[in-house]
Amino acid sequence: MTINEKQDEIIEEFELFSDWMDKYENIIEIGKELPLIDPKYKVPEKLIKGCQSSVWLQPEMIDGNVVFTADSDAIITKGLISMMVRVLSGHTPQEIVDADLYFINAIGLQTHLSPNRSNGLLSMLGQMKSYAAGFVAQDK
Repeated sequence: MTINEKQDEIIEEFELFSDWMDKYENIIEIGKELPLIDPKYKVPEKLIKGCQSSVWLQPEMIDGNVVFTADSDAIITKGLISMMVRVLSGHTPQEIVDADLYFINAIGLQTHLSPNRSNGLLSMLGQMKSYAAGFVAQDK
């Protein structure tokens, strides 16, 4: 599944909910699906800077694709990083670097998240793209 197909899938899931309380519940449920990060990566070096909550992110190259694992100590934030992992994990570094993550605005996250969470979401995206860019640079 492409990055855009994964984004479209998330957009469709959120269209099922008209109320933002239901959407927040969905974000929490999505967070529960996040594959657990190996505890050895829950170290300060793996924390995403710019997030109010603690968010750990670990990238690995597997068969030419970046596979992310992550965790957070906050339930909404865990749902947000889970969506980011779902969309970007399993793609080539270049696909991740080039990705336009339109699902964030399409489901209304930019307008319904607190400024701190919104900034944290942008930090998550920035860190994931930064890791991907590092893998692209290694290949050159």
